[in-house]
Amino acid sequence: MKIIDFAKKMDLYQLYDSKDDIEIEGVYIGDLLSIVMSKAKMNYAWITIQTHVNIVAVAELLDLSCIIVVEDMEVEQETIEKAKEHGIPLYKSKESAYETACRLQSMGIK
Repeated sequence: MKIIDFAKKMDLYQLYDSKDDIEIEGVYIGDLLSIVMSKAKMNYAWITIQTHVNIVAVAELLDLSCIIVVEDMEVEQETIEKAKEHGIPLYKSKESAYETACRLQSMGIK
């Protein structure tokens, strides 16, 4: 699924939305950066409650499709600016990680 379609269908709040047509091939849920680095895969959407600027570095390192911050967590402005700088789509949701993951699965993203 392409990220443009994905963001609209998920009704995500866009903190930064890339203009690139990025493919989403899977999803990973996690908050401990070292575990995310060892488990998430290229072109995955990453669901987390982490908001620190380092999430952008992890997403860039792994070539993740996007970051979805859940639970209506407040995202630091520095993180948003870093996402823009590196072209990493960054979204926010009021839903829990579980609810977000269920919606992704219903869209065929596992």
